[in-house]
Amino acid sequence: MVQRVAVIGSGPCGLASVKACLDEGMVPTCFESSDDMGGLWKFKEVSEPNRASIYRSLTINVSKEMMCYSDFPIPADFPNYMHHSKILKYFKMYAEHFKLLQHIRFQTLVKSVRQRPDYARTGKWEVVTENREGREEKHVFDAVICCSGHYTYPNLPLKDFPGIETFEGKYFHSWDYKGPEDMHGKRVVVIGIGNSGGDIAVESSRVAEQVYLSTRRGAWVIRQVSDNGLPVDMKYNTRFVSILLQLLPINFLNWLTEKKLNGMYDHSMYALKPAHRFLSQIPVINDDLPLKILSGSVIVKPNVKEIRGSTVVFDDGSMLEKVDTIVFATGYNYDFPYLPNNTMYKTGYRVGLYKHVFPPNLEHPTLAIVGFIHAFGAIMPQGEMQARWVTRVFKGHKKLPSNQAMIKAVEKDTRDIEKSFIVSKLTPLQVGFVNYMDDLAGEIGARPSLLWLFFTDYPLFKRLLWGPVTAYQYRLAGPGKWEGARKAIFTQFDRMYQPLKTRQVKEQETSIAGRLIKLSLIATAGAASVYYIHLRNPTTIPTLLSKLHPQII
Repeated sequence: MVQRVAVIGSGPCGLASVKACLDEGMVPTCFESSDDMGGLWKFKEVSEPNRASIYRSLTINVSKEMMCYSDFPIPADFPNYMHHSKILKYFKMYAEHFKLLQHIRFQTLVKSVRQRPDYARTGKWEVVTENREGREEKHVFDAVICCSGHYTYPNLPLKDFPGIETFEGKYFHSWDYKGPEDMHGKRVVVIGIGNSGGDIAVESSRVAEQVYLSTRRGAWVIRQVSDNGLPVDMKYNTRFVSILLQLLPINFLNWLTEKKLNGMYDHSMYALKPAHRFLSQIPVINDDLPLKILSGSVIVKPNVKEIRGSTVVFDDGSMLEKVDTIVFATGYNYDFPYLPNNTMYKTGYRVGLYKHVFPPNLEHPTLAIVGFIHAFGAIMPQGEMQARWVTRVFKGHKKLPSNQAMIKAVEKDTRDIEKSFIVSKLTPLQVGFVNYMDDLAGEIGARPSLLWLFFTDYPLFKRLLWGPVTAYQYRLAGPGKWEGARKAIFTQFDRMYQPLKTRQVKEQETSIAGRLIKLSLIATAGAASVYYIHLRNPTTIPTLLSKLHPQII
């Protein structure tokens, strides 16, 4: 029986894992190599080897209601898109509230995790750590949860840029970027148009002579501030949108989304348009980039072909002279150097994990990877959901399928991912946020039943269908139920509005026509939900109606 659990890393997924262990009555020990908790969100002026790194101005591109833990809402007065210092403050509040700090051993590096000689019988692991004095220590644990993240090992593909050794200026990876102070009056080339590349191009353009943003494939760029000023994830990460994604043809959905994005700024005109369709890859989130392109502060260029001294040559033959700085925003490599190679199952470009958590080839389900996931949604609620499921498995409340069945499921996942998304060595894994959360919640027994709520709690049903899929929904019922979940859902927009109420204004009353339109949309959504449920499980509705019928009589 699992009792003692090692948790590697005290970032958001590590904290969620420690709490999940405590909730299931287990004893966790969390090993953190740094002197403080927070993982990626602990800013340091100098990047440290084998640790994630962020820049001084970083503000998260996920809104607070969509990123918070399921039973601990972020304070109402915190801004919707938080600076990294606010995020770290929230994590510390969470750790203090649930008394997690006493289970964390700071400045303790995990050197290796190996199966014990009696692993075949017990499933136990030996963990070797090193403290700040360099002294090694061995520990024995019943199970291990790895939460070391995937923004730790920068990918710097210098071999793909012939002549880089002749470059006369300064070049570095975005992992080393802290701010634009050294770019005043410089000519800067940023290679890579992910979120970091976009942020660095925008920020450096405020002080540089000129910034060039080089991209191999282009990207769809969306805004954080969406319709009516709402955070974009609260507007579109809803169950209703998720249902539409499954019911409507993918080509129509891509056309509709791309038309809306191009209505804000034509991606072809801005030289941003990628070869792939919108739903094939997670978009770049950046409100400022289009304006910087329009004002000429940032110029979009194709991929870099070669470098000749201080001259950069692009694939289209154009050349840029007197370049001072090159920033490689070229992503990260994924690795778990402390784990033995035979614990990981490889499939396609990715590490194959059952439901993106458990290695499918081990004899005992006592090793889990939490937070190794990529979706159009915050990692915090996904990591928390994974941790809740993992601890249920550790305690024996949930049983995994056979190794053969898990490997088969992993291979199917790989095929589905490669069919639906643009994947590569650096972006090997993408999932649909709502579907994945619902899938794991179903494993836990915490997935809300929309059909049941339609008949028993219609006001809550409306918020679950139309509103954002916040993590509170997975505390309404089942293991880990939180009595405050329903209230948190009903007040989530109040917390969103709170930091914006800095000046009194007179609000306009809703017209009768507006109410009628809203009512018709609700009726349409209800019908679509019933049809969706009927398609997936034709017996559910008749069974539920038969149960309710005697009560109605």
